[in-house]
Amino acid sequence: MTVVTKSFSVKTRGDADIIDISDQVSLSLSESKLKNGTLTVFVPGSTAGITTTEFEPGLLKDLPTLFEKLVPKNDLYNHDLTWGDGNGYSHLRAALVKSFFTVPFVNGKMILGTWQQIILIDFDNRHRNREIIVQIIGE
Repeated sequence: MTVVTKSFSVKTRGDADIIDISDQVSLSLSESKLKNGTLTVFVPGSTAGITTTEFEPGLLKDLPTLFEKLVPKNDLYNHDLTWGDGNGYSHLRAALVKSFFTVPFVNGKMILGTWQQIILIDFDNRHRNREIIVQIIGE
């Protein structure tokens, strides 16, 4: 078994910015030269998440709408009272999505559905430069 760790950066706009990172993750896998195993995509920080969905215009509107219904920006959050940074909602949204996604790969290709992409969602209330970590375990 071999472990390979790669990384790449993504500039975001914040405010539920959704970015398809599938190609960068696939490139990391290709560069690893590993053929079979699993990989985990991870975003450090507590105001962004990694998940999977179909990256299409309707869902790019529906996802932010869903998060606004579940965790509204303008509610009162104890985090904001403690730190005064106004991004309490960002932390809660990220906790729902999680900071990682794991996928198997066979013959050097991720096992994803036809319409399935890996996405980064930045929930923070400002733009960010996010470092994405891809850890690949396999042979």
